[in-house]
Amino acid sequence: MPKRVVPEEKRRRRRPTKSGTVLSEQLIVETALRMLREHGSAGLTARRLGLALDADPSTLYRYFRGMDDLTLAIGDALIGQALAGWRRTGEWRADLRSFGLRVHAAYVEHPQAAVLTASRVSGRANELAADEAVLDVLRTAGFPLPDAVRVYHAFIDTTLGFAALDAASLALPGAALHADEEMWSSTYARLPAATHPRLAEAAPLLATRMLTSAYPTALEMLLDSAAAQLDGITDRGAGKGR
Repeated sequence: MPKRVVPEEKRRRRRPTKSGTVLSEQLIVETALRMLREHGSAGLTARRLGLALDADPSTLYRYFRGMDDLTLAIGDALIGQALAGWRRTGEWRADLRSFGLRVHAAYVEHPQAAVLTASRVSGRANELAADEAVLDVLRTAGFPLPDAVRVYHAFIDTTLGFAALDAASLALPGAALHADEEMWSSTYARLPAATHPRLAEAAPLLATRMLTSAYPTALEMLLDSAAAQLDGITDRGAGKGR
């Protein structure tokens, strides 16, 4: 006879841990985020997480199917941070810009967690809410469904791609990050114009710009392209009406 499946809510630990803490999914995720920030992904294990929570590591499996399930929950929590406080204005460009910047900032604030989760698809509540909101912004603005999906795809992947790239830099050991940044004002700045004329003329600007994220610029370029596309759709619609 098949073993009866215990409903998820009944698998939760009701008794406090030895230190008096009552575990919850939110507390576990918050603790995991702290451990990632302090020790990196290699330091996040069920045993270490159990020690940090003063609970037996096996207790974690009352809340998550495994460490990969916890990873998905961490990524969803980052999206939740971006959603918290975000309010739509009704102007589609402003709404996508503000939300994209919030998502990017949430991931960069937790670089080790971002490297671990930016490429994952969790299907969890915050991720679904974010995807629904972005698609609704585009559809409400007047994008036909295929175009809305295309812009949504580019928007999400650009945002998470830059979040992962920028987070990966921030997650580097301090010495490695400093060496990378110094390269723009040392090696690149000293290239002779005779052999590298374009790099030589651009070196002063590169030394400043390459130390910052290109995401805001890429986001504006994406929004410009989407706006031009929407204008074309509107113009074609007006032409048919004449």
